[in-house]
Amino acid sequence: MANVKVERVVRPVAGFRAAGIHAGIKAQAKDLALIVSDAPASAAAVFTRSTVVGAPVEVSRARVRSGRSRGVVVNSGCSNVAMGARGIRDAKTMARYAAQAIGCDEAEVLLASTGVIGEPLPLEVLRRGIPQAAQALAEDGFADASEAIRTTDTYAKVASAVFRLGRETVTIQGIAKGAGMIEPNMATMLSFLVTDAKVSPALLRGALRRVADATFNRLSVDGETSTSDSVMLFASGRSMQTSLRAGSQQAKQFEAALQAVCEDLVRQLARDGEGATKLLLVDVRGARSAREADRAARRIGNSMLVKTAVFGGDPNWGRILQTVGAARIAWHPERTQIRVGGVPVFVRGRSAGPAARKRAEAALRAEEIEIRVDLGRGPGEARLFTCDLTYEYIRVNADYTT
Repeated sequence: MANVKVERVVRPVAGFRAAGIHAGIKAQAKDLALIVSDAPASAAAVFTRSTVVGAPVEVSRARVRSGRSRGVVVNSGCSNVAMGARGIRDAKTMARYAAQAIGCDEAEVLLASTGVIGEPLPLEVLRRGIPQAAQALAEDGFADASEAIRTTDTYAKVASAVFRLGRETVTIQGIAKGAGMIEPNMATMLSFLVTDAKVSPALLRGALRRVADATFNRLSVDGETSTSDSVMLFASGRSMQTSLRAGSQQAKQFEAALQAVCEDLVRQLARDGEGATKLLLVDVRGARSAREADRAARRIGNSMLVKTAVFGGDPNWGRILQTVGAARIAWHPERTQIRVGGVPVFVRGRSAGPAARKRAEAALRAEEIEIRVDLGRGPGEARLFTCDLTYEYIRVNADYTT
């Protein structure tokens, strides 16, 4: 939407407060976040489709079906995954502490946890820390919250947009985390969004699903799907007199603005992939179907050969082309074109030559690079946000525990 400007800043959103504190799960960094609506808000969420999920996903998935929530409590440093019945009990206890601290029913609190798998939540730390987080709640607290949800991220991800819907001004604020174990099958590691638009739970749910498919589900750092992927969206309705109507022009404008904010978060997540030095956008066109285009884009974006070539500044179109074949995607050699950083390196079934290679090598020095493949077979198209694969990715994950 041309009139929506996304900025990587924190803005107050009417009806919401947030906080992020150091509770003591980690040695020093902030590790506990709280996002609260002053009154019950419309709520929607999408979660990982992995069959191995954390207890917070199970609890939140059940609770968000009501379509109403007072907010979410999030910890980093421990994911509460693979803890059996104890994990569920601990997750509910964590939510109960938050409900007591903000004065609401326990069922109105969603939750998320991120960090090491297979370790129990430190409930005593949370029992002391959650009331402290509640005391710190503030309209500008999303900056602290974005810091508190980080794990291996090198910086916090925030994005916001302020835009007009008719005569009213609406704000969307989003935060996200995630640097490794990312190829969501619905969302990303963790992302939380709030808006003061007045949106029914049903409309909010549909908009979030479509936006997640177009943004978070187009993100891959390493082709691995997390146990804890969650994207949650809350709407207070404080900026509008009447609710958005499904199918209306204003509803479409709201969804476009939401997509713009989420896409910016996705770009930040891909750029900050573990060890990444470059943001890589894979754009596949001309496939026989959208499904084939998506399969090709994912094979290219997740190829270790392609990702290491991008890291090394090598415009090796052969590595790109072989992934298309490995995915068993139909292509027309004489119609296929591959561009690296905007430079055609493969055209009409053959290399574009050494001069084109030199220009592509120069283009690969940029921090944001596009690989575009046109297969010349049909209308299908897809894109994927990813990053290069570096020595640092290996170091980070060689030292990681579960």
